Amino acid sequence: MTYHPKSDFMRVMIERGFLADCTDYQGLDEALIKGVVPGYIGFDATAKSLHVGSLIQIMTLRWLQKTGGKPITLMGGGTTKVGDPSFRADERPLLTPAQIDDNIAGIQQVFAKYISYDEGRPMPSSNEVVGQDSVALMLNNAEWLDGLNYLDFLRDIGRHFSVNRMLSFESVKSRLDREQSLSFLEFNYMILQAYDFLELNRRYGCLVQFGGSDQWGNIVNGIDLTRRVLDHEIYGLTTPLLTTSDGKKMGKTAVGAIWLNADMRSPYEFWQFWRNTTDADVGRFLKLYTELPVEECDRLGALAGSEINEAKIVLADEVTTLCHGAEAAAAAQATAREVFEKGGVGDDLPTLTLERSEVADGISVVQLIVRAGLAKSGKEAKRLISENGARIDDQPLTDAGMMLDAGAFSSPVKLSAGKKRHALVKLDG
Repeated sequence: MTYHPKSDFMRVMIERGFLADCTDYQGLDEALIKGVVPGYIGFDATAKSLHVGSLIQIMTLRWLQKTGGKPITLMGGGTTKVGDPSFRADERPLLTPAQIDDNIAGIQQVFAKYISYDEGRPMPSSNEVVGQDSVALMLNNAEWLDGLNYLDFLRDIGRHFSVNRMLSFESVKSRLDREQSLSFLEFNYMILQAYDFLELNRRYGCLVQFGGSDQWGNIVNGIDLTRRVLDHEIYGLTTPLLTTSDGKKMGKTAVGAIWLNADMRSPYEFWQFWRNTTDADVGRFLKLYTELPVEECDRLGALAGSEINEAKIVLADEVTTLCHGAEAAAAAQATAREVFEKGGVGDDLPTLTLERSEVADGISVVQLIVRAGLAKSGKEAKRLISENGARIDDQPLTDAGMMLDAGAFSSPVKLSAGKKRHALVKLDG
């Protein structure tokens, strides 16, 4: 990256590793210097929470607000009804309007932890007060998509799109090259996303769309459409699609997605995910997911031997504080030290609570391992036991046929998968 930015936002994007590509570095940089720049990211409501794979996007909006810009979080109440086909092998399952609304309600809880939607209020986890011009907007594209007249939309908007060009986008081309079907419904998605950018520019003066690098084609479509219809200059900036140093997709683990909502992934498990970061990723993740100075991120990331573990604790504490608050981060660290250093139970471990009726006739330890989230299936749980990776109350678990009755739960039972994943099982009441 040879561009030398003048604006604080572009400097942060480049120094901290957020920048994959930009449609016009200098144009966007100069717009940021001239005044408040509204910028948006769209989030389709396909689940009740976002996971850490979306955190780089959320942090991009947070930095935009911290440097004087205006974040727009766009909920995809309309586009979720179609489904983004980008780099997917199959069509997304269609959700009902009620499911979409329910998911939006869950996702909105995440943003309130990172971005300020109130004038004069400090940003979450920060003492910085947000001015009127930088107050964030929470919008829903159903507002303008749900009422579209199909024939008018085809005539006024559809005529600006070349099917030849749309077929050349990598997200579409890769699907067709694999000879996997792409429905007409999905093919319309990129037109709707482009129309979102046009509407946000027309209604709110939005100047830039952010997204992962897989969204480049969709972003460019929106820029082209807005130029053709409104003759306005707008911009696109993409962030890298992150994988860990061992090649795994960011946010996916053996136990599933690392959700940002506490009711879907406990703060302790969230903290533990970051504590388990591989050594090679620590410095990079500190820059992307915390607000520590770049020099401190570099220093911590360069630590070697056992010292890197302290850097991982700093990473876990900082990221968990932003997402769940300082108290949750401190409790998670205390539980981790209790469990790992002292061999104790810990107060903050994920807990499975059983009804007494469920154990009246006994319950298998394999079933408990699955229900506690330590394995995805009974087969995986049995393999864990056969490979000596499971423990019960810190003792090796060797019998996959073990049954536990109500008497076994006179105190909470601690289950472990390997050295780093633990859960408690207790009876209700």
